[in-house]
Parts: sequence; structure tokens; C-alpha cells
Amino acid sequence: MKITLAQIPLVWESPKENLSFIQSQLSSLDTDLLVLPEMFTTGFTMKPELHAELDGADTLRAMQTWAKQLQAAVTGSVSVSSSGKYYNRLFFVNDKADTTVYDKRHLFRMGEEHLHYTAGNRLITVNHCGWRIRPLVCYDLRFPVWSRNRFNAVGDGSYVPEYDLLLFVANWPAVRAYPWRQLLIARAIENQCFVVGVNRVGMDGNGVAHTGNSLVIDPLGKVVYEAPEGETSIKTVQLDRSLLEDCRAKFKVGFDADLFRLEP
Repeated sequence: MKITLAQIPLVWESPKENLSFIQSQLSSLDTDLLVLPEMFTTGFTMKPELHAELDGADTLRAMQTWAKQLQAAVTGSVSVSSSGKYYNRLFFVNDKADTTVYDKRHLFRMGEEHLHYTAGNRLITVNHCGWRIRPLVCYDLRFPVWSRNRFNAVGDGSYVPEYDLLLFVANWPAVRAYPWRQLLIARAIENQCFVVGVNRVGMDGNGVAHTGNSLVIDPLGKVVYEAPEGETSIKTVQLDRSLLEDCRAKFKVGFDADLFRLEP
């Protein structure tokens, strides 16, 4: 699967400019999945009453148009209002423009996100190009139980993991770039999967700097690709399915994984 990491700057609270910039970058892309940052139309705004779109509105329509144009899936999160509440909502739009929704579970209290948005309570797994994909948002990365792969036993004595690719979209500040990198690597190793983290670059409206540090990591924890720090970068990377299957066949960690239950 070809996956495109869009490490881009975001114009503060300006959906029109951000959507226009993304649209301008699409013509040269050959990809199966385009990954955009967290809140890619506004930056990490805590003013949803001014900037949240009703159920995604124009942004979701744009994503559906891009998916059809690229014949690829498109994902990223947006500030939305829905049923009288605000959510940091990730849309996963497949190549047929069908849409799956994930609401960010762990709201970043140090930025007072929990005071403005409602937390989600449901994980999703999306099937695309023969890959099972688990998309999450930014601060979710710090909570390994929420992102934990389950290794489900099947009748022939083997097991099938719930997902193959763990995906994080983010507005992760530069000051915490080191834990961002280390946690992404840890998630790949412990979940025996590929991990992709896509982060924005540039200064936001609160004076918070972001250096991107977007990554692709293989199931052994090896960094396959790292975007240039602090630079706008739209890069397509080929994920090696055979490496994933070989890793799981040779190192059957799933047989010894702990059983657990998530509570909303």
C-alpha cells in the first residue's frame, strides 16, 4: 500500500486557506491513502463555537471529492459540531467516498481540550487495500491500552491481529518531539504492526511551534521514513506487507498476549 504523509503548515483558524492549499498539492499524487494532520482545517483551535463545522460540512465534502479524484482514501481530523456537542473528529474517507468516523478519545487537558470538546468512546478499524487500519488522534498516542492490538485466536491454532497499521494524526508540539518519536516506535513493536504518525509544521495561533517529525515505522521498530524536521513535506511511502507477515510468522507474540477489556 502506498501511503502519503502530508506534513504541512496550517493557517490558523482558516479552513478556506487550508483546504485550498491541500487541493493544490493533489495533482501530482499517486497514492492509496493520504494522511492529513489533526484539525487540518483550523489548527488546534479551542474555539469550536466559532469554527466547528456541522457534521464536517464543507471539509467532509472536500475530502470525499479528493478521494474520488485520487482514487484513494483520505483521512485527518476536523473540529465538528454534532447533536449539540463538539468533537475532534477523524474522518476516514475511502476511495469510493464512503466515510467512517472516529472521535478523539483522549482530550489534551494541558491545552484545555477537555473543556471544549466531548471525548469519543469507540475504536474503529477500517479495511483498505487489504490492510486493517486503526486510526487515532494525537494525545491518544500516550495511552497504550486504548491503542493495543488484540490477537484473536482462530480455529487452526493461529491468530489474527485486529489491525495491521496503527495511524496517528497530530498537532504535536516541537517541545515534546522526543516522546512523540519514542512512543510511535514503542506502539509499533508492542502491537506488531506498522505505525504511521503525521504531524503538522509551523507556529499556531497560540505561539506553539510544531516541527512535524512525521514517521513511518515497521513492526520491528525500525524507522522506514522520517520527514525532514520543520519542513513542509508531502511524501509517499510504500508499506511492505511481506515484512509484516514475516515478522508475525517468525515471532508469534500474539499467543502470549494478555486478554483485556476496554471500558468506555
